[in-house]
Amino acid sequence: MVRLWNARTPPNFKFSAKFPSVITHKKKFQDCQKELELFYEAMLPLKDKLLTLLIQFPPYFKIKEGLEALGKYDFYFDETFRYSIEVRHSSWFSDLAYNFFKDNNICLTWNQLDMIQTPPVLTSDFVYLRFIGDRSFSEKDFRTILKDRAAEMSGWANRFKEVREHEHDVKAAMVAANNHYAGYGPETSNIFREMLGLERVTWGEEEEIPRKVEFEKVKDHRQRAMKQTSLSDFISE
Repeated sequence: MVRLWNARTPPNFKFSAKFPSVITHKKKFQDCQKELELFYEAMLPLKDKLLTLLIQFPPYFKIKEGLEALGKYDFYFDETFRYSIEVRHSSWFSDLAYNFFKDNNICLTWNQLDMIQTPPVLTSDFVYLRFIGDRSFSEKDFRTILKDRAAEMSGWANRFKEVREHEHDVKAAMVAANNHYAGYGPETSNIFREMLGLERVTWGEEEEIPRKVEFEKVKDHRQRAMKQTSLSDFISE
């Protein structure tokens, strides 16, 4: 599957990938070396298109727990990739965390949640902003803007403009918006693009890209429609 993503996207396309929840939430970074190795192996075909691998801490993870988790012997950073960390507890909003991220060139992910907002502190040479909702919208209502988020988005747009003008060491930026944030992620992205003076994108238009990857052979064609149930499902034999 990952090889297919690589083959079916243009050379300048950039991905981000989030560490599986079995590592970050279920195992809480303990005894997860096998899962880490599988994840890194799965991401290798995308290494030239990956801006970052995202580590999302659970909301209850305070800075002490988080730094201890990252320092455990069985959690390691593969130098092939760049990293960003998303924290959702206010104990992280301190110089201790910011300096740790800066010293390791890890991006502190900026996120906009209903309950908490990450301070827009730069800790690496790229920026990653995530507009994440609270899942109060029903999926059947997606495909239209359901909540006006213009005011808070404008604040983030102004911060982006400041970075663009004054932070010349920043080489790239990525913004993600899910449907739960305002009702329709693609339109949220276009609204933010307009705030930055960028052109709107017509989502759904596909560029013809040569098919370079054959699907893995499966015994039952129904398997192809199944969702991944484990990390090993991402890896071709």
